[in-house]
Amino acid sequence: MAHSIKDIAAALGAEAFGAVDLQVTGASEPATATADDLALAMTPAYGDALAKGAAKAAVVWPGADWRALGLEAAIIAPRARLAMAGLTQMLDQPLPDNGISPHAAISEEAKLGSNVRVGAFSVIGAGAVIGDDTWIGDHVSIAAGVTLGAACQIHAGVRLQRGVHLGAHVILQPNVVLGGDGFSFVTAQPSNVERARETLGEGATEIPDDPTWHRIHSLGGVVIGDDVEVGANSCVDAGTIRATQVGAGTKIDSLVQVGHNVIVGAHCLLCAQAGIAGSTVIGDRVVVGGKAGVADNLRVGDDVVLGGGSVVLSNVPAGRVMMGYPATKMTNHIDSYKALRRLPRMLRDLAKKS
Repeated sequence: MAHSIKDIAAALGAEAFGAVDLQVTGASEPATATADDLALAMTPAYGDALAKGAAKAAVVWPGADWRALGLEAAIIAPRARLAMAGLTQMLDQPLPDNGISPHAAISEEAKLGSNVRVGAFSVIGAGAVIGDDTWIGDHVSIAAGVTLGAACQIHAGVRLQRGVHLGAHVILQPNVVLGGDGFSFVTAQPSNVERARETLGEGATEIPDDPTWHRIHSLGGVVIGDDVEVGANSCVDAGTIRATQVGAGTKIDSLVQVGHNVIVGAHCLLCAQAGIAGSTVIGDRVVVGGKAGVADNLRVGDDVVLGGGSVVLSNVPAGRVMMGYPATKMTNHIDSYKALRRLPRMLRDLAKKS
């Protein structure tokens, strides 16, 4: 579908210049853009690449001399990534509107709202409630009693287990699993891991008389707020007694694990391969970097930023920026890292003096 430069600028709340009636059908990086593409040259670093492509129009940075760059039209984007959000939404392909597949298995006791689409080989259990305008892809399973709010997108291979409740406008990317049992087991006598926590590793481990791990079932389900997105192959485990919760507006990347009983606040970001262990509380607007981990039964305050690869082993006050293993204030971590890098030189100097 073609869009004019002026229409794109209006949708982005940006300014358009030059031949604003010029039509484009897609977006491209500057060096590979065709005459029908809108090139994305949102910082000066991309300016030279425009000459390698054939774009007539581009999104450029504030102050760019777009005529000198060989363009016929330009959109000025003061905040490049925000412009990207609006532009990609505008140019994305719509979801297929195939109605309800004859190959779907939908219980007669399920309740589907208006304009619901269900893909092939998807299963919806008894008592499930699907909100208006919700789109469900192929090979999705929705257990009995699960509820989905309005205008959700449930992509292929998603599994929603018992006790799962989604708000409105939730997006679940392929193969998300919500509501699987938490990783919760107990032995008849205190286990070595329990002793290690109590003694901080000072006590010796023992060979147990009965090493059997007894399974603690998860009865609490999962509650997901409005406008949440969960990336491909991520899992949110069901709570043991009360529900695991993810607050409104939170975005979870691919390959993220949220353990049982966890409470994640509103408008958080959980990046790829992050893990939140059971019964931890994450405040609002928290960013958990890629491969970061938070131990169980902790509290992370509002507006905390955890750098990639950080491992949090104690409570974190609100507003802190943390990094490292164990995670400390980023400034402290950087000082420690600089000191560690200087250590070999210091040892060599000491050796010479001795």
